[in-house]
Amino acid sequence: MHRGKGMKFVGDSRVPVSRKPNIPKDYSEFPGKTEAFWPNFLLKEWMVGAVFLVGYLCLTIAEPSPLERIADPTDTGYIPLPDWYFLFLYQLLKYSYASGPYNVIGAFIVPGIAFGALLLAPFLDSGPERRPARRPIPTGFMLLAIAGIIFLTWESVATHDWKAAEAQGKIVKEVPIDKEAEGYKLMEKNTCLTCHGENLQGGAAAPALTEINLKPEEIAKIAKNGKGNMPAGVFKGTDEELKTLSEFVANIGKDK
Repeated sequence: MHRGKGMKFVGDSRVPVSRKPNIPKDYSEFPGKTEAFWPNFLLKEWMVGAVFLVGYLCLTIAEPSPLERIADPTDTGYIPLPDWYFLFLYQLLKYSYASGPYNVIGAFIVPGIAFGALLLAPFLDSGPERRPARRPIPTGFMLLAIAGIIFLTWESVATHDWKAAEAQGKIVKEVPIDKEAEGYKLMEKNTCLTCHGENLQGGAAAPALTEINLKPEEIAKIAKNGKGNMPAGVFKGTDEELKTLSEFVANIGKDK
């Protein structure tokens, strides 16, 4: 395209549609502020996009996505963690005024007000100034929003128990479980599966029972007296049922 002909990319999106007498008809009279859309401007966009694409592909090759075990809906102790760009909303839901009975405030009202405020941008900044120092209201709102997002994201990362998250998402070797056995039914009856999982793979609240190396007597003692996060008195069966349960757990994954 020749200078002053064809489609042009104008570097100011606030140029009005209707022409005014003081605005020249040809924007190419402003050197350095305009260029041909094809191929000049579009080629630059493609080059920048290609650089970011290559960088992203290199990052995915160097750092593979971390995989966790198969999702278990029976594991009530599992604590999910959203992607990094939602961490600030995740942290917001931890505060008392935005969780529990006020969950609607943290999940809908506060984000709705924050993102809905973007609709006010054209009304808050209708002047011709482009310098941030001369646009105090929109600049202040922008800095406040950025500071809030950074603070909430940092708090979410700093307070998250990464070791527990790694343990709860650890891929455990699947061990065949006889769910028709009397010992398994006793575990189900005494709510053992609530923390240890349907396949006894464990979770955030309890360890996996497929990897323990304890004698039946030791297992019976833990089931009756508790240990760690497990309180005493969870098992409410007879001594005979306790023996059956402990022997079942001790023999999981072992050749008979």
